[in-house]
Amino acid sequence: MLRMSSIFILLVFLGLVLWVCSSGMASVTYDHKAIIINGRRRILISGSIHYPRSTPQMWPDLIQKAKDGGLDVIETYVFWNGHEPSPGNYYFEDRYDLVRFVKLVHQAGLYVHLRMGPYVCAEWNFGGFPVWLKYVPGIAFRTENEPFKAAMQKFTEKIVSMMKGEKLYQSQGGPIILSQIENEYGPVEWEIGAPGKSYTKWAAQMAVGLHTGVPWVMCKQEDAPDPVIDTCNGFYCENFKPNKFYKPKIWTEAWTGWFTEFGGSVPHRPVEDLAFSVARFIQNGGSLVNYYMYHGGTNFGRTAGGPFITTSYDFDAPIDEYGLLREPKWGHLRDLHKAIKLCEPALVSVDPTVTWIGKNQEAHVFKTRSGACAAFLANYDTSVSARVRFGNAQYDLPPWSVSILPDCKSAIFNTARIGVRSSQIKMTPVTSFSWLSYNEETASAYADDTTTMAGLLEQISITRDKTDYLWYMTDIRIDSNEGFLKSGQWPLLTIFSAGHGLHVFINGQLAGTVYGGLQNHKLTFSKYVNLRAGVNKLSMLSVAVGLPNGGQNFETWNAGILGPITLKGLNEGTRDMSGYKWSYKVGLKGESLNIHSVSGSSSVEWVKGSLLTQKQPLTWYKTTFNAPGGNEPLALDMSSMSKGQIWINGRSIGRHCPAYIASGSCGKCSYVGFFNEKKCHSNCGEPSQRWYHVPGAWLNPSGNVLVVFEEWGGNPDGISLVKRSVF
Repeated sequence: MLRMSSIFILLVFLGLVLWVCSSGMASVTYDHKAIIINGRRRILISGSIHYPRSTPQMWPDLIQKAKDGGLDVIETYVFWNGHEPSPGNYYFEDRYDLVRFVKLVHQAGLYVHLRMGPYVCAEWNFGGFPVWLKYVPGIAFRTENEPFKAAMQKFTEKIVSMMKGEKLYQSQGGPIILSQIENEYGPVEWEIGAPGKSYTKWAAQMAVGLHTGVPWVMCKQEDAPDPVIDTCNGFYCENFKPNKFYKPKIWTEAWTGWFTEFGGSVPHRPVEDLAFSVARFIQNGGSLVNYYMYHGGTNFGRTAGGPFITTSYDFDAPIDEYGLLREPKWGHLRDLHKAIKLCEPALVSVDPTVTWIGKNQEAHVFKTRSGACAAFLANYDTSVSARVRFGNAQYDLPPWSVSILPDCKSAIFNTARIGVRSSQIKMTPVTSFSWLSYNEETASAYADDTTTMAGLLEQISITRDKTDYLWYMTDIRIDSNEGFLKSGQWPLLTIFSAGHGLHVFINGQLAGTVYGGLQNHKLTFSKYVNLRAGVNKLSMLSVAVGLPNGGQNFETWNAGILGPITLKGLNEGTRDMSGYKWSYKVGLKGESLNIHSVSGSSSVEWVKGSLLTQKQPLTWYKTTFNAPGGNEPLALDMSSMSKGQIWINGRSIGRHCPAYIASGSCGKCSYVGFFNEKKCHSNCGEPSQRWYHVPGAWLNPSGNVLVVFEEWGGNPDGISLVKRSVF
């Protein structure tokens, strides 16, 4: 009887094993050497591709190119403000179809690291937070605050539930092997102290309690509570150590370049240095490295943060903004990944033996009892090559490089020796345009869609970031006996604004424009203005250029005209107008009429030609065109314009700002020595961004409608559609 029971139990056990296997159940764990997938330690190569920064039509090709480049994992943030634009109203379509993106990665045979945040930073508008969150009563962001924690947990649970419902976790047979909660919170916690530590503990417990079946990570979080893994972000992470010896060494963001700001030059990171940093990380026991970005993409619409972050988020990534391979970066890293993978059996089995083989040369040797052996020979000198003896042979090491020997004998790869031809980019004009124009009206304080209140109001509290634009309007009454009316010494109007741009109109005429930049987005308008006796109409168009994406106290950030506003040079001295009754109008008339859309563009009277409106501020331009033949990526050359926004068939390409000329130093760039975001730049003296990506999926064969809104004044006849090709 006992024997029969034992047999029965064994059969049940075997049945359960077969059921688990047939159901696609799997496990993801970790130890100090690696992430362990289905019992196998892995050295994992990952790359960031953010689904909203490209189109669904681009996703399969981007994912395949990532796989061909030797990646095992695609990493992406989850963008809260894109998915929940208003409380409880969710959006998971088009570029925000997260499930579709994850499934495409799975179909390609790759894994996913889902970085939920929900704060993402990412040079994304408001760091990924929905603006409505700022106005939840009693809220304080990213700290021990119940309203914030409730909203954060609700969204996190929403995403986890969706992933579970689609069986997308590796524990369900899906591709998701890791998830991240919070993002680079350690420096914030350090600033705010005890409430931050309490919040960190809560966030970790909340995430682990969702039972996803895969590990959670926190990047730049030295006190990440068990079992959450703390990870590193930066240009270099070889010396990073997790906070517990039994956790793997993970590099969540190996920065492939840097973002571009309007007014700044374009940063580049030499691939020799990037490969050197990755090889050093692996030789020091690294188990997973993720390139941020592997494909940067485009900040379509008004998603760019900063403020004053460019529409392009190319990031000097191995796959460029348009989906083309950037050589030699893509190919050199592919070869690096091949070499690392050949070393994997040794890397995941033992810790290295480290010896100095020269003054600035070091050997890391991974040798197992079974005979597997891999070696990394490094030369840290920044100026001279070195010939070193290792084993029974000699090896030549260029400066600032690592050679990889998968068998401890043959050096099959060196980080400084590139065997890939550099690609050249060509932008070829294919279409010019004939334009219609429409002048945006200066807003009236007496219109039906205005609000009047005493005092100055903060911009985002009114617009809720639905538009970049807010009108501030009031009357300036001038007595007929004012002395300046006879002397001609006009009074000085001074306006202080929290940013980011300002157009000032007196009696319908432009009195002046002032704009900030990324380093100083606050601004002051100060100009002598022509006023007449009686009532003068002061209309000010305040312009936002993206909300901040990093730092503390999101709930207190502001924009718009906060004052004071003064008029100096009157009989009474200086008049403070800040407490006047002010009328507010959200957005532009053209926006309210949707003239940037295909259907709405016929709602106003367009004027044929652009000669009368060139260099005029606040002007709309419209044209129609047919799509060019071929499959090359397309862009708009906007170098003849100044600042504004672009739409194709009603879809927003983003903000254009060619008037912001790149400053800085763009001299020669050497790969040797430590890299930072200020080291290697190009494009000085040119527009920070000249070309603006036009996704092919957004075009029809014929009858495409292109609408451009120009704030400062430009020459639309200089705009052209170009093809981007690589040779």
